[in-house]
Amino acid sequence: MTGITTHVLDAALGRPATGVRVRLEGPGAVVLGEARTDGEGRVRDFGQGTLHTGVHRLVFATGEYFAAHDRPSFYPEIVIAFAVTAVDEHHHVPLLLSPFAYSTYRGS
Repeated sequence: MTGITTHVLDAALGRPATGVRVRLEGPGAVVLGEARTDGEGRVRDFGQGTLHTGVHRLVFATGEYFAAHDRPSFYPEIVIAFAVTAVDEHHHVPLLLSPFAYSTYRGS
């Protein structure tokens, strides 16, 4: 599988974060796609075409997500920048989220 996917988990609630708006940007901040996380907290398809090498960014609308659930948040958005060095590989970038902290890693 090639492409870029993400999975957002609401660590404070211990469940997937559904409905989070996520934008994928390619090199040069070109918008490659936008989606919302599904019922499992996943974006499986940004609708992107061929990947290019270079720095990509996932921009998560976390303030919007927390506001919709009447919860305060310190981060209005979270931006994860990562390098695509092999266009034939799958790049999975999970986000573990809470109102006042987050973490990420390269998934599989």
